[in-house]
Amino acid sequence: MKKPQCDIRIQVATSYIDFESEPTSDRYVFAYTITISNNGNVAAQLISRHWIITDANGKVQEVSGDGVVGEQPYLNPGEEFRYSSGAVLETPVGAMQGLYRMEADGGISFDAPIAPFTLAVPGLLN
Repeated sequence: MKKPQCDIRIQVATSYIDFESEPTSDRYVFAYTITISNNGNVAAQLISRHWIITDANGKVQEVSGDGVVGEQPYLNPGEEFRYSSGAVLETPVGAMQGLYRMEADGGISFDAPIAPFTLAVPGLLN
């Protein structure tokens, strides 16, 4: 019998939302799409999220809550869940990172880290 293995992978794609942004008012709107993949051999449910959002001025916003986009997706091995959300920054460049609190079948809780990723207006960074 295989040992239960929790292996949650998180991929991120970002985009700048020009038509919702107002640079003259220090308002930069970004969208991000997250793909959560269960590459382990045990089912797991996303219980909560914790984000740390930092703009270029060093201003930090922390966002925590149950689930994502109103859902607490349950992922069987081999399944994935994709959702889109957004962030508003006061600068044209920033970063996000965080974690998802997961619960595997059998009641084991663990954190799935979300590696830092950049939010940037196109053309600003090389």
